[in-house]
Amino acid sequence: MIYYKTNEEIEKIREACHLVCKTLGLVGEMLKPGVTGLEIDKRAEEFIRDHGAAPGFKGYRGFPSTLCISPNSTIVHGVPSDKPFEEGDIVSVDCGTYINEFFGDAAYTFVIGEVSEDVMKLLNVTNASLYKGIEQARVGNRLGDISFAIQDFTQRVHKYSVVRELVGHGLGRSLHEEPEVPNYGKRGRGIKLASGLVIAVEPMINLGRKEVKTLPDGWSVLTRDNKVSAHYEHTIAIKEDGPDILSDHSYVEAAIEKNPNLTSIESAQAVLG
Repeated sequence: MIYYKTNEEIEKIREACHLVCKTLGLVGEMLKPGVTGLEIDKRAEEFIRDHGAAPGFKGYRGFPSTLCISPNSTIVHGVPSDKPFEEGDIVSVDCGTYINEFFGDAAYTFVIGEVSEDVMKLLNVTNASLYKGIEQARVGNRLGDISFAIQDFTQRVHKYSVVRELVGHGLGRSLHEEPEVPNYGKRGRGIKLASGLVIAVEPMINLGRKEVKTLPDGWSVLTRDNKVSAHYEHTIAIKEDGPDILSDHSYVEAAIEKNPNLTSIESAQAVLG
């Protein structure tokens, strides 16, 4: 069952998503060598609750934390730990909030210090592929048009690998709703996109092979070849006049610019030309 949202409901989801991104901005202020995921997770939960919301992930199917913190070869669903971050780490942080009966969801991969050109290119391409996918989220298109755009740009053009086991999803009164939004597929396939559909688009792209493994914690999903992976996510609403991005990475980008310990990625517009 797919639940289409009213404009009023979409605005509530936007509010939840903006709080997510403000929380990710807080993460961007805190990230540096020596800080731990547990420290960041504790502060993020406090921040969300101080704004009258609840963490969207904590307790969901038993997940223990407010944030999914996934460094380097961890693709997604990393459980925050007491291991300090180091210079050269890349860190995917995924956050959800719940306020006024609706969820928000977004993610961003941060760069601590300097990384290789290969890794930085992966991040730039993965972030740009998010907007490639969103561009296809238009009334009358098919779900597969979004999936194909992401896969074509990352896999055919740039020779990276698209994770198969993990996908984007619908979002609303539940954190995960129908439909699933894969980052691979064929144009013209899948449901026809209609106004009021709210989905989280989240490319998860590997530098090496596409195969994954799950740690004994039951949550953390890693690349099987231990090469790095990148992950960016927006929640969007499909409207008659085009896709409406409900989350806002500008909060994150502003924090990165002010933090001398972090390196900015290129804008999607620069990568896409």
